Amino acid sequence: MTNSTKVEKPWTKWHERLHKSLKSKSNLLPYGSSLLISVSGGQDSMALLKLILDLQRIYEWKVHVWHGDHGWHNQSRQIAEELEEWCKCQKLSFFCNRTNKQKVSTEEDARNWRYKSLIQQAKTLSKESPSLPCERVLTGHTANDRTETFIMNLARGAHLKGLSSLREDRTLETKIQLIRPILRFSRQETIQICDEMDLPIWIDPSNSNIAYSRNKIRAEIIPVLESLHPQSTIRISNLAERLTSLQKDQHQLAHLALGALLTSTGLSRSKMTKLSKTVRAIILAQWLEDNKAPLLSSKQLEELSQKIGKNKGPGNMDISNHLKIRWNKNSIELIN
Repeated sequence: MTNSTKVEKPWTKWHERLHKSLKSKSNLLPYGSSLLISVSGGQDSMALLKLILDLQRIYEWKVHVWHGDHGWHNQSRQIAEELEEWCKCQKLSFFCNRTNKQKVSTEEDARNWRYKSLIQQAKTLSKESPSLPCERVLTGHTANDRTETFIMNLARGAHLKGLSSLREDRTLETKIQLIRPILRFSRQETIQICDEMDLPIWIDPSNSNIAYSRNKIRAEIIPVLESLHPQSTIRISNLAERLTSLQKDQHQLAHLALGALLTSTGLSRSKMTKLSKTVRAIILAQWLEDNKAPLLSSKQLEELSQKIGKNKGPGNMDISNHLKIRWNKNSIELIN
């Protein structure tokens, strides 16, 4: 744990910035709502927690803290215990779930475990307090996280939806929203917040392990981009945000098109063949998303769009272990 010794300021430009953002989006963190904040103990989540606690007097939120101990290193339990003690000193309700490397071994496994645990904790809080259900889960993702995610998905060949991931809010489950209030803050700014406000920080040793792809991008790729084009991290994050707006517009247009293409069994192939390959790919992506099918890469969508085009024969494509797309002269169907 690291800690500074500066005198805390009661209201800073950081408070004002978040306050203005929340006022412009009143439904993001509604007045008097119950909030469950995911706190790792690192600079980003600690900065978020402090800002939320300081704004609590204005918004009268009920704040709960959740911590996930992945058990990926020897200090993980100590970090959880020290964070819990700090939260108790702040009179905050604290919840912790634990797992280990055998159960959660990859970055994707860890992310899925965290969200599953957060959803369950939010449901428990709602059950315990039906008059004040916990419908907002907060994370301390920043502009840097969005840039890292963008670069990872770009390298993987993601479609527009993948490139516009890490949004300010999204639905985790019915009546439970994931909110990222400081997504426009940079990691440099969160460390300044922690320094100015005398906040403790717990350093997770696993964050320096470049065997994990995100850490490798953070440690090796981002510094090169910044040396070539200073502030590129923020510009890439802003691009991802603009793509999010574009993807929302595309989402609406695709739904309008699907209304004319849907049949009792799937999609009308005869109508689809009249569209361009690019438009077919957009509609296919939306159709698959609506049917909760796995997200295909841009290359896979282009291949599929090509195969179902005019003068092409019947065929099929596996998109997961238990799901395939099959098409004939008249229709395109999802088959389990």
